[in-house]
Order: sequence, then C-alpha cells, then structure tokens
Amino acid sequence: MRTVADLQKGEKATIEELAFDEIPLALMEMGCIPGKQVVLIQSAPMKDPLYISVNGSHFAIRRETAQRIILAKLLCDEI
Repeated sequence: MRTVADLQKGEKATIEELAFDEIPLALMEMGCIPGKQVVLIQSAPMKDPLYISVNGSHFAIRRETAQRIILAKLLCDEI
C-alpha cells in the first residue's frame, strides 16, 4: 500500500482513503479527501515535513500524517 510519504518529488496520485480519526480536521477541510489528486512538491532534507498540493491548495504536513493518507495509484512522474 502506497502513501503520500512514499511519493517522489513531482509525482501525482489520487487519494484512496484516510485514517479519519488520525488526520487533522483542518487538513480535510483544505480538500485532502478521497478522490482528490495529491502532488509532492518538495520535502525537507530529512523528509519531514512534506510540501504537497491537493486540489490546488499547497501546504506542509508531517511525515507521520502523510503515512496515513493512502493512495489509489500513481498518475504520472512529473508535474
């Protein structure tokens, strides 16, 4: 099972499911929900936090949170 934490810079994927009880509500309110496209824009040198784009919104999330966002499939390798 692939998660947002497994994405490489520039990869796009579709969110398949979330651990709703472990994901901050604010993240879901910004559009991070099943069926939406996620892109890894950049990661910090130690891979935490991750800078992602979901549905046109850009934000940073902790790697721990990214591991709880399960992806459906990889769409392409570049933005």
